[in-house]
Amino acid sequence: MTQALLLIDLQDDYFPGGKFPLWNTEVVLENLERAIARAQARGVPVIHIQHIARGGLAPFFHEGTPGADIHPRILAAAPKAPVVVKEFADSFEKTNLEATLTKLGVTDLLICGMMTQNCVTHTAISKAAEKYNVTILPDCCTTVSEILHLIALHAVSTRVKLVPSSEAI
Repeated sequence: MTQALLLIDLQDDYFPGGKFPLWNTEVVLENLERAIARAQARGVPVIHIQHIARGGLAPFFHEGTPGADIHPRILAAAPKAPVVVKEFADSFEKTNLEATLTKLGVTDLLICGMMTQNCVTHTAISKAAEKYNVTILPDCCTTVSEILHLIALHAVSTRVKLVPSSEAI
């Protein structure tokens, strides 16, 4: 078993001062920092996944804007982690994520990030993710509200495991 910790869309637009700040970001940020530290201590690869909007209707994450940047505390926690750039909710869609995971020999995905009901769940239930043992770390995810976060987790719970980060890593 080789795990990888996927950090999805932990970008400045989702934090206070950004174009679309989410619920509970400070608590989630602290949980993420601890999860990253545990992963690194155990030799679990960490992978940043960064959404870049290229045209279309996307209201934020536009290429070259400060809001598209990965949050500085996340970068500080995992400065050498590879960055996979995506433009769809599914982190596998038209990216090099699968090639990166294959190169690392990954069999188990630990998924966390933003937003729970969108990029987190779309990545977790991606057709490309079916060959992995997939776990979402609920305490390391967030979205616009607690109720939407819980609804999304319940909806995906029939397809993937939900495990607190302290137990998964």
